[in-house]
Amino acid sequence: MRHVHAVIATTAFATAAGLSWLTATGAATLIETRTEAEVSGALEAAGHDWVAIEADGLRITLSGSAGSEAERFQALSIAGDTVDAARVIDAMDVTDPDGLEPPRFSIELLRNAEGVSLIGLIPADYDRDALLARMSRLTGDGGVADMLETADHPIPEGWENAVTFGLDALETLPRSRVSIASDTVAISALADDREDRQELERRLRRDAPRALELSLDIAAPRPVITPFTLRFIMDEDGARFDACAADSDEAQSRILAAAREAGAPEYARCTVGIGSPSASWGAAGETAIDALAELGAGRVTISDTDVSFLAAANVAQEDYERVMGELEADLPDVFSLSARREEPETDDDDSDRVRHEFRAVLSGDGEIELRGHLTDASLRSVTESYARSRFGTGAVYNAVRLDPELPEGWSLRVLTGLESLAELHEGEVRVSPEQIVLEGVTANPDSRGVISRLFGEKLGREAEFTIDVDHDPSLRPAGTDPTPDSCLAAIDEILDEQQIGFESGASELSSGGEETLDEVASVMRDCGRLALEVGGHTDSQGAAEANQQLSQARAETVISALMDRRVLVSELTAQGYGESRPIADNSTSEGRAANRRIEFRSQDELQPRERDAELEATIQFESRVPDDDTVRPSPRPGDS
Repeated sequence: MRHVHAVIATTAFATAAGLSWLTATGAATLIETRTEAEVSGALEAAGHDWVAIEADGLRITLSGSAGSEAERFQALSIAGDTVDAARVIDAMDVTDPDGLEPPRFSIELLRNAEGVSLIGLIPADYDRDALLARMSRLTGDGGVADMLETADHPIPEGWENAVTFGLDALETLPRSRVSIASDTVAISALADDREDRQELERRLRRDAPRALELSLDIAAPRPVITPFTLRFIMDEDGARFDACAADSDEAQSRILAAAREAGAPEYARCTVGIGSPSASWGAAGETAIDALAELGAGRVTISDTDVSFLAAANVAQEDYERVMGELEADLPDVFSLSARREEPETDDDDSDRVRHEFRAVLSGDGEIELRGHLTDASLRSVTESYARSRFGTGAVYNAVRLDPELPEGWSLRVLTGLESLAELHEGEVRVSPEQIVLEGVTANPDSRGVISRLFGEKLGREAEFTIDVDHDPSLRPAGTDPTPDSCLAAIDEILDEQQIGFESGASELSSGGEETLDEVASVMRDCGRLALEVGGHTDSQGAAEANQQLSQARAETVISALMDRRVLVSELTAQGYGESRPIADNSTSEGRAANRRIEFRSQDELQPRERDAELEATIQFESRVPDDDTVRPSPRPGDS
């Protein structure tokens, strides 16, 4: 009986073991079958039906003969995307590998504020580590996403030159995509404005290797134009624009077509920008120019929705009345028309104009002479101070006379005339009761439009003014523009002689600080946009937190004052460091004077994380007795 029970137990155990083995075997077979089906389906969908698949547990073996190394690489990648790549065994070969063409190596680099991404296929022998190290230096700490693959083929001809050029381009384009192959480089990027785009395109085409095919797609945002202005003139000198803005490419085409029909040259320009007061801007501009062309002489100015029309004195009154009536009816509803016919000048008017006149003459070396009449001593002082801020403290010669009987609004006309003259390299502005006349030469092709908008905005739509300004590209020939490094060196040279001073314990500029800033502004106006940090520093006297706040306020004051002096400040940042970065011993009065300073530094030199750590540390400094905080020049060897 006992034997019977033992037999039954043994049989039951063996049966259970067999069933477990069958179940496990079936499960493993099911997994292998499903895996084979998934990988096979993915490969066949991609056209790789030449691949044989064998599943062994969790491992997948791929075999077969690929037509090329690229096909083998693609099949391996597809299988690795379908299952864990670590489970894929490559047993594939390539038909006639000695006759294969190498894959097309390429790198696509994407750069934005978050960092740089690298995608593509590169030769195995190419120095990948050096490439990634260069990208790390460009982005600072982290910010590099490496998604490059490699293939064991020789580095193709032209690859090194193309990659070097592409990386150089990427370093100068903070918002860009650069696609690099051995024979082509394609660059897509955003520029700050139209001038920046033109400069980038010129430089990239100049620096590209001769054998390289270069494709550029650099976009620039449309400028904001305020007031939105169009000014068209027809006189003995011909038909031309003083200023022309359009809100769309279509409006630009309509306006330019009307202007050329009226006699304007083919090279006439009209800037497409943002700020149009109406979707009917193009129609208003076209209609106004057509009306002026019908009369044959005069000028029309559109400032936002105000249309000011002046017909020449030789236009028949009957024609003037008819055309103005038609213009008023044809203008879009939102536009209002103010029109008049010019009266012939008389000898009395000429004598009055000579008696009541202000003149400012700007020479090519930057010196300016002020002559003619101003109303009183207060206006003379204001005018001289304004000229010094625009042209430099030592550049102004004042020889004006006082006449209390000048017409109302004379001060505004004089200051506006000086502001317009500052747009020129060399020239003269004449202010009279009837009009303002500006003549001269400029290096900026857009100066006429800038000046016209300035007159319209400051003096109103009824203002009479004449702009006779020529553009001379030779004033700033290619390759002679100041570089950021040379500009920064010139600023440092000024500050080595005399720092930017402030009132004691305050953020207001001292009279000496104003003069120093005039010289700095004179340098920066010629440099265009500069990516600089304006850093404020104090000595260690007083509470650390108060010192940091004072240094920040002073740095912001400098940027605001530079903007008032026509310096482009969009790329400037203000940073107060307080007492955290001394350059001399704070235990001596000379050392404290040296530490109270304003510094200009290139944004490329800054390390934000270290800077933030230092700023955080400043609030840990203990309070000390306050001292005079006027910023003084750093002492030089031999100073007492």
